[in-house]
Amino acid sequence: MSDQLTLSAETRERAGKGASRAMRREGRVPAVIYGANQEPLSIHVEEKALVKMLSTGHFMNSVIMIDVAGGPARTLPKDVQFHPVSDRPLHVDFLRIGEHTVVHVNVPVRFVNEDEAPGLTRGGVLNVVRHDLELVCDAATIPEEVLIDLTGYDLGESIHISNVSLPEGARSAIEDRDFTIATIVAPSALKRTDSDEPSDEAAPAPAAADEPPAEEG
Repeated sequence: MSDQLTLSAETRERAGKGASRAMRREGRVPAVIYGANQEPLSIHVEEKALVKMLSTGHFMNSVIMIDVAGGPARTLPKDVQFHPVSDRPLHVDFLRIGEHTVVHVNVPVRFVNEDEAPGLTRGGVLNVVRHDLELVCDAATIPEEVLIDLTGYDLGESIHISNVSLPEGARSAIEDRDFTIATIVAPSALKRTDSDEPSDEAAPAPAAADEPPAEEG
């Protein structure tokens, strides 16, 4: 399961764009904690600490314990806004959750046993349609990743959600269709059709050039 992370925070007394810009100049990132039938709480966190957590790659599916005045808050990150040029975090939304709240999370997939997939050993290419899966699970047992076994898959075959063994206690949030996660496609060298092959029929002879008109005697 994903790690439980701890992030220190301070409450925000001022709101608005001007106050937020001032915080960012001081190395702080504005944020809000909401949900659980409680009033939203405006906070700010240290940018360096937040960036370190973001770099783990599983920040969005980790339980974040926010240490703030009034007691720690168990949360799940729901949205991070980034600067369009610098990619610095500008704002974070945290959802309050209980220890065993059922949550929706996006969990990355990882493919294993590529050497056991005939389609790949023959030169095929793994075309990933979904890099993560939306799962429903207990907040205390959020998986860090979903492993997808490629053993036995050949050219032209697809891996659907029904082919995947999900972590215990987790289920797909999409239940109305057996969606595709990845396909194994043939390399371009194997995609030649009959029309690409040279024809056995002889090419027609080029038309003869017109004879010049005979001169009158």
